[in-house]
Amino acid sequence: MVGIIGSFLGGWLIAPLLGSGTANSGDFSLMGLLASLIGAVILLLIVNLFTRGRAR
Repeated sequence: MVGIIGSFLGGWLIAPLLGSGTANSGDFSLMGLLASLIGAVILLLIVNLFTRGRAR
C-alpha cells in the first residue's frame, strides 16, 4: 500500500520536475514511470526508517 501511495506522489511531484507526463494526465512515458518508481522507493525507505525498531 505504501508503494502505491509513493508511486502516486512520485508521479505527481517528481514527474513535472523531470518534464515528463504522468499516467493520470493520459500521457504515459518511460520518464513518468521512472518518476513513479522513484517516489515509491523514497516513501518505502522513509516508512522503513520509522518502523525499523517496532518490528522486534
